[in-house]
Amino acid sequence: MKLYGDYHTHTIFTHGHGTIEDNVKMAVQKGMKQIAITEHSFKHLAHPLKKKNWAVMKAEVERLKKIYDIDILLGLEANLLSEDGDIDVPEEILKEVDILVLGYHKLFWTTPKAFFNFLVPNTFRVGKASKKRIEKNTLAYIRAMEKYPINILAHLKYANCEVDCVKLAKFAKQHNVKIELNGKRINFTQQEMQDMVKTGVDFIIDSDAHDSEKVGRNDHAISLVIRGIIPASMVCNLDQKPDFTRR
Repeated sequence: MKLYGDYHTHTIFTHGHGTIEDNVKMAVQKGMKQIAITEHSFKHLAHPLKKKNWAVMKAEVERLKKIYDIDILLGLEANLLSEDGDIDVPEEILKEVDILVLGYHKLFWTTPKAFFNFLVPNTFRVGKASKKRIEKNTLAYIRAMEKYPINILAHLKYANCEVDCVKLAKFAKQHNVKIELNGKRINFTQQEMQDMVKTGVDFIIDSDAHDSEKVGRNDHAISLVIRGIIPASMVCNLDQKPDFTRR
């Protein structure tokens, strides 16, 4: 089993420790055919991409495409900002991204209303999430997929943002959005994974690498495939090129 590409990686432009070229080199070294650079978007509290650096990154990717025999995608890891499914990618930049990853993070800049109605009840929640909170969080992701060309849902259930994974998988299946098996954290229970498999949704194995040495590495996800919990045929970047065409 071999990854065709890694579609969630970071560099020094936000929270990573290597350059774009470092990530590309590692992907080439590991025999991958594609690599995506997906920096944290503009309202991440601790490590946001600076808008002025978007053009710098674009130029660097174009330079590297002429040097390395690999397809380089330039994207973003957008922040889910509210129950309305808002994200932090301006329209003019949204038109330029090759791939759009969506994730909930611990802290992000948002409106006062969303801060108290969405961020606080999740990030700072103590104890289990209520059924109503799970429904609201799930709907937030669905609304984001309806409003924006999301390609990948990253590290679901991270930072206390509990969701109905099966409901999201069903919606993602309809719109060709991939469910990520994240290299840093896979928060699904085995039962949730089995139930998501029944929906027929595509999974994608990514590293979420913040260090170039970790590009293409995700032993946990590979073990899930080896053990038959996630069928290899349902992992869209395993020995094949993923189709990111939205439906």
